[in-house]
Amino acid sequence: MALEKHTTQSLPITSFASHNNPNQHEIDLRAAMSNPLSITQVATGLTDAQKIFVLKRLHMDSLDSFEELPPQAAFIFEKIEKTSTEEAVEILKATVEEHKDDINVLDRDEELWTNLISYHQGTEPVQGDCSDEGKTTKSHLKGTVSEKLGSFLNEKNPLGSIVTPADMESEIVNEPYYNIVDWDLQIKLEAILVAYWSPYPQVRAVTDPYDDPTIPAETVRVYIVAGIWTGISAVINQFFAERQPAISIGMSVVQVFLYPTGLLCQWILPKWKIKIWKWTIDLNPGPYTYKEQVLATIFCGVSNGTSYAGSNILMQKSKLFYNNQWVDFGYQVLLILSTNFLGFGLSGIMRQFAVYPTKSLWPSILPSLRLNKTLMSKEVRSKINGWTISGYKFFFIVAAISFLYFWVPDYLFTALSQFNWMTWIKPDNYDLAVVTGSFGGMGLNPIPSFDFNIIGTSSFYAPFYNTVLNYVGMVLALFIILGCFYSNYKWTGYLPINSNGLFTNTGQIYQVTSVVNEHSLFDEAKYNEIGPPFYTAANLVMYGAYFVLYPFHFVFEIGMNYKQMWEALKSIYRGLTNFRKSTYEGFNDPHSVMMRAYPEVPEWAYLIILIVSLVLAILCVKLYPAETPVWGIFFALGINFVFLIPLTTVQSRTMFGFGLNVLVELIIGYAIPGNGLALAFLKAMGYNIDGQAQSFINDLKQGHYAKLPPRAMYRCQLVSVFITSFIQLGILNYQITGIKDYCHPRNRQKFTCPATVTYYNASVLWGVIGPKKVFGGLYPILQWCFLIGFLLAIPCVIFKKWGPRKLTKYFEPSIIIGGFMGYAPYNLSYTTGAVYIGYAFMHHVKKRYEAWWEKYDYLLSSGIDAGIAFSSIIIFFSVMYHNKPIPWWGNNVQYRGWDANMSSGFLNATLQAPDGYFGPRVGHFP
Repeated sequence: MALEKHTTQSLPITSFASHNNPNQHEIDLRAAMSNPLSITQVATGLTDAQKIFVLKRLHMDSLDSFEELPPQAAFIFEKIEKTSTEEAVEILKATVEEHKDDINVLDRDEELWTNLISYHQGTEPVQGDCSDEGKTTKSHLKGTVSEKLGSFLNEKNPLGSIVTPADMESEIVNEPYYNIVDWDLQIKLEAILVAYWSPYPQVRAVTDPYDDPTIPAETVRVYIVAGIWTGISAVINQFFAERQPAISIGMSVVQVFLYPTGLLCQWILPKWKIKIWKWTIDLNPGPYTYKEQVLATIFCGVSNGTSYAGSNILMQKSKLFYNNQWVDFGYQVLLILSTNFLGFGLSGIMRQFAVYPTKSLWPSILPSLRLNKTLMSKEVRSKINGWTISGYKFFFIVAAISFLYFWVPDYLFTALSQFNWMTWIKPDNYDLAVVTGSFGGMGLNPIPSFDFNIIGTSSFYAPFYNTVLNYVGMVLALFIILGCFYSNYKWTGYLPINSNGLFTNTGQIYQVTSVVNEHSLFDEAKYNEIGPPFYTAANLVMYGAYFVLYPFHFVFEIGMNYKQMWEALKSIYRGLTNFRKSTYEGFNDPHSVMMRAYPEVPEWAYLIILIVSLVLAILCVKLYPAETPVWGIFFALGINFVFLIPLTTVQSRTMFGFGLNVLVELIIGYAIPGNGLALAFLKAMGYNIDGQAQSFINDLKQGHYAKLPPRAMYRCQLVSVFITSFIQLGILNYQITGIKDYCHPRNRQKFTCPATVTYYNASVLWGVIGPKKVFGGLYPILQWCFLIGFLLAIPCVIFKKWGPRKLTKYFEPSIIIGGFMGYAPYNLSYTTGAVYIGYAFMHHVKKRYEAWWEKYDYLLSSGIDAGIAFSSIIIFFSVMYHNKPIPWWGNNVQYRGWDANMSSGFLNATLQAPDGYFGPRVGHFP
């Protein structure tokens, strides 16, 4: 529908009575963007004062001019004018009930909604931190901002003239939105925001309240540009995956390259239409679109993380570990495809409780969406908190600064990276290194790093309570680990405090080949000579935390969200038994409503992938000597179904997630004792099914927010998994044979393989040795951790349900327990800086400068990531691959002393242990 410019003009919107109708969210986006409206041309039933108040709520009152409003503002204006107060009240009532104690809803927003409803009902409003300037009742509406501002505007500007920001420089417009100053306007405004957009400002910052289904999404250009950058990023990410710390081309970098590549395709591809049977393929359907950009991002997203099965393959094939020469390319293909596609098949079932609900935020995807909007959307000039720079320029300036700066901590002055300055005071003080060291110690350091590759950028967008609770858990674990270590509990005093390795009873690295036969199965005679392996203090505490977390999280989530989980189970059952039913049925989230305009992917399409994956997994264990029974594959699938809902729902709203790898290895260790290969194979299955499924769900949620056709996403993800799997296998096989000392602890290029070492050690202790020996002889306390977790969940549920709201709203004990897992080999130095960043941006700036935060915060995170990725790759290949060191104090001081050379505990087994070794006596090994 064409957009004509006239005084009473409105957006090309098809309006219906209910906001649950997808047609009511549709606009002609091309017309709206090419012919924007002014403030006098929209919502003529509202006064100028009311319009300014609405713009302020949308953080659009800082525009340089109101002659060209963003289409989001014009859309909201029209909806406000066409919505009745009765409908608005009902919408807000339902919202307050649905989001009661929602940790992602701002306190002041929740109080405003409650006060608006209370005012309507004639009751006392809720008083809170955000509205403590005085109660807002009917008597307070005399001389409101609406009246004062209306008078002000009429005096300053003749009726019908355009209001500019200069006219607004008055204290009158400073009234905060969470005070009720115009009840009729505000009840409609808040209802429209939640019914057509989102109750969360972080989601509104990266999405639109409307959709145009005619915008091209799945085009030939997408497959060209995404195929190229999927290949490039898969190569680089796999190559550096086993480095500590890892280097990767994050999605922010990929997006920056996708954009110009898409424009290049737009310029060079011929404008041809090719007809194949009943389909017509348009090679170049006009300008490169936002939807194409997001779909290409999702396509590349699969390669952003390496396959978990890669650790299994590396562990089996490397001479440092199992050295299984039968692990050929055929076995690797079957393993990686089966594990990756099992997760893909399961993601379809997860859509109804992890994608469609409003509360399923998936905070980790928001920076990616924000960057794509910045790259692809025309930005209206504005001045926010004194900042006039466009988001596009801001991103590239941040990326450039990050690129240049990263050379300093990563190459020129590396002591700034792992800034273990406290150990410089007395490098030969062992205890000081243990407590404050960044390499082998616990990292208790108030200024641990000036390197964002160490600090990380997730705290720019992770919910602040997540960052704080995780840190609280790490601090608690610190004292427990120190207590175990210095009390020499279970011989941990003879070993490095924070290593993720396994050790012999003399403190040497434990080699699995010394206790297995030619089939990599447990050899009793060899074991009786060598003895059992031993955990360090940090590794012991970390495993104990895992065993506490599984029963705790399961019980806690059921106790708190049993209704939602029951509904999720019923929706899965209905989806599997009634293929004709819409998967969106029962979901009134505005984005789910808009997605009803597109054909859905039926459940059977995902089930076919699931079945094919199971067949590939069965072939893997039948055609090769993997020593794994077929029933184990179905067990791994079954245990994932049990934990599917509690694991995914909490990650979708809090960004905290964990895998089933430890639980699977424990159960398999009991069921198939003495078999490290079976444990490693089924562990890959057990973890990757949910882990990979959650990764695909992440992508589906991005497409959900961007309004991409579900079938297009299905096809792109399918192709991407296939391409990425083969590229990763090629790189992995090259690294095993082509990089000197690959996975060696002293590798000069930092390829120490921390993930695979942990994977290997788990297969030795829980597979070859077995949990019966571990629980019965070495570490019997670990079996009690399950009971501790179960019992601890009960008072936590009671407190969360009936405790004081100020204390319970952000109480997520699973995240605290998860903090215990931040050690071995990492430590507090990798987390302390994130707390500072989180407080600054996700608490202070978000609360005080929300408009700035919405526009720049995600771009700041993405820009830093992009600069680090570009810089680290150039640094590695230019000065590290062929070693070109700069030998000076700033590059050497951090390696002097105990911290970087902590290969033993404070006790020496040879000198201080009975008979020169610790642990159970020879002849009495468990």
